[in-house]
Amino acid sequence: MVQYMHTRVDASFAALSDPTRRGVLEQLGRSDASITELADKFHMTLTGMKKHVSVLEQAGLVTTQKVGRVRTCRLGESRLEAEAAWLENYRRLWAARFEALEAVVDQLKAEENADGSQDAD
Repeated sequence: MVQYMHTRVDASFAALSDPTRRGVLEQLGRSDASITELADKFHMTLTGMKKHVSVLEQAGLVTTQKVGRVRTCRLGESRLEAEAAWLENYRRLWAARFEALEAVVDQLKAEENADGSQDAD
């Protein structure tokens, strides 16, 4: 299970690393679109857009359905929960580290102020 989650998270982040693919997801968040419509919107060839959609589809972020000669794309079943949980773990870790650093800085400032006020007497 853990290995599956990491593989899925890796695929999701790899898919999301490209600005065109993030743009495709934004577009599909507004409405379903054919590969041709997406290629036109992003000023790409059909082959190029098919490759982007394939990466998104492998990550579970997009699904496609072919009716006749038209392949329609829509947002996939993935709700990015595993990815959000992964990010949240690291957000908490960094928040705790920054809080600890802030405590050290506050302590050093307090010691500096105490040393400075003793010299003034």
